[in-house]
Amino acid sequence: MAVAVTTKTAWKLQEIVAHSSNVSSVVLGKGSGRMLATGGDDCRVNIWSVSKPNCIMSLTGHTTPIESLQVNPNEKLIVAGSRSGSIRVWDLEAAKVLRTLPGHKANICSLHFHPFGSFVASGSLDTNIKLWDVRRKGCIFTFKGHTEAVRCLRFSPDGKWVASAADDHTVKLWDLTAGKLMFEFTGHTGPVNVVEFHPNEYLLASGSSDRTVRFWDLEKFQVVSCIEEEATPVRCVLFNPDGCCLYSGFQDSLRVYGWEPERCFDVVLVNWGKVADLSISNNQLIGVSFAQSTVSSFVVDLSRVPKSDSIPHGLIRDDQPLVPPTPTGSSLRRIYDRPSTSCAKPQSRVKHNSESERHSPSSEDDRDEKESKAEIKNQEDYKEIFQPKNAICRTPPRNEPFPAPPEDEPVAAKEAVKPSQAADVQTSLPKQELPDPVQRPPIASSTSLTRTEPSVIPAARNEPIGLKASDFLPAVKNQSQTELVDEEAMSQIRKGHETMCVVLTSRHKNLDTVRAVWSTSDIKNSLDSAVAINDLSVVVDLLNIVNQKASLWKLDLCTIVLPQIEKLLQSKYESYVQTGCTSLKLILQRFLPLITDILAAPPSVGVDISREERLHKCKLCYKQLKNISNVVKNKSGLSGRHGSAFRELLLLMAVLE
Repeated sequence: MAVAVTTKTAWKLQEIVAHSSNVSSVVLGKGSGRMLATGGDDCRVNIWSVSKPNCIMSLTGHTTPIESLQVNPNEKLIVAGSRSGSIRVWDLEAAKVLRTLPGHKANICSLHFHPFGSFVASGSLDTNIKLWDVRRKGCIFTFKGHTEAVRCLRFSPDGKWVASAADDHTVKLWDLTAGKLMFEFTGHTGPVNVVEFHPNEYLLASGSSDRTVRFWDLEKFQVVSCIEEEATPVRCVLFNPDGCCLYSGFQDSLRVYGWEPERCFDVVLVNWGKVADLSISNNQLIGVSFAQSTVSSFVVDLSRVPKSDSIPHGLIRDDQPLVPPTPTGSSLRRIYDRPSTSCAKPQSRVKHNSESERHSPSSEDDRDEKESKAEIKNQEDYKEIFQPKNAICRTPPRNEPFPAPPEDEPVAAKEAVKPSQAADVQTSLPKQELPDPVQRPPIASSTSLTRTEPSVIPAARNEPIGLKASDFLPAVKNQSQTELVDEEAMSQIRKGHETMCVVLTSRHKNLDTVRAVWSTSDIKNSLDSAVAINDLSVVVDLLNIVNQKASLWKLDLCTIVLPQIEKLLQSKYESYVQTGCTSLKLILQRFLPLITDILAAPPSVGVDISREERLHKCKLCYKQLKNISNVVKNKSGLSGRHGSAFRELLLLMAVLE
């Protein structure tokens, strides 16, 4: 009699080396949940089938790193935006570039396909949103209103609106037919990373770096509820296909939310780090994340995740709901009207605006498109995935769910996994040798998992740098030996424990010192004490608090902080660099105009002590900013969001030149 095996709720499916350089963008196909596209600093877009180790197709043509990707609903087209502001659209069935769309002046931060028509929306670091007609190779309309980079764009299910989320802490709703702003949603206190429409109701969800998820009513244009109890920024959100709940991707966790009243149904721990995109297929949620040149995919079994009030978990505010709970299965909101054919209203918009704003095809663009090409790396997978779509489809393609590994599977078992087990779990690690080198993607040869310490240590990682779990356990000479001696295992685990305790105790003591100064004095003296301790980690902790309240910043605070910011921007720790960028951005926005005005003002007549002191502080700040501008300029060539932050700082510091 077969014994029932308990399987995992969430597990790692695959890890691949996706590019020969750093990966800068990844996206999942929402139609099947089985298509994965990756963009890298090597200026390529690689197409993969989730759970398969080989690259299917490699798309070339961009001359700068890929910053944003999006796949259209039927997974026949893919659009990629680069650091230079160029956009390219490829036809995956024809394996060729379809359009090159120039127009933006800076990084492409976000892209999205219209659900019905042949339209693409793009958002950029230049703060503009452009609507493109892929067929006519032109810009239909440019929406202006954001003051900082546009991080996410989403068309409404009926194709009449587009929602945008930006670093200026706002969410805007635009009317495609009228070509104007409908409403601006304010309330977030940090950059808004993601926005998503409810699949049926007039409801919008947004997630921000302020660690909140907000729900907006699109009829009354007001907030429905706000979930504020999270510890990390919201990285991605996705409604369940039937609209019963919202899945939110956080650092190493998936949270399931309801909104009337706001509540958390479940929290699933997933070691995916900074998750980049989510998709749902066969009642399984697929999540992908990337770090350096590797891309990892994870699976969450949604059949084991509560989606209703039956077992509320974590955040519960049923005692004082913002909005009275609605009866199960009913909706008080309007439902989207989806057209049966392609959207006609945006097409009328094309005729109205195309004469003034359409970019006429040039010989240079034609040459770019000829130079762009699609290299098919795996003919069998390409024919299996893309070619059958040209034939008459009698039944929808059947995708089997990914098999879940057993719950009691040890973590270290991956290193000694049996071939049959590997086939069942469909896990592919970079250290696996592939028999045919021709089928490998255009990347470096097989990479060992044992890596040296990287030059930049990411802010979040799944394991300590330079450590492996096997190092803490005695070597097992006999594979059948499963029992470990407790004393021997504990001695291995306790290695370095005392040293770590000393470091943490010292850190705690330093923070107590700074806190005591703050409670008895002011922020300036507490920062002075933090700098005097000569420990950057203490400065980072203090700045992370000060950055949340801009009113604490004063000019004399800048003279203390700027030398520390210069050190933070050159740190090997990503979290230090992020804090330094945030502080520098606040200083530039609040004080740079004041500094330049005071330095440019003519000398005063007579003696004005306060003005002389202010002039001295401005000269000191100006000198420090000039030094920092060199660091910012050198790092502005980095990829991804990190590089975008430095390039944004470089634009703000242009007045120093």
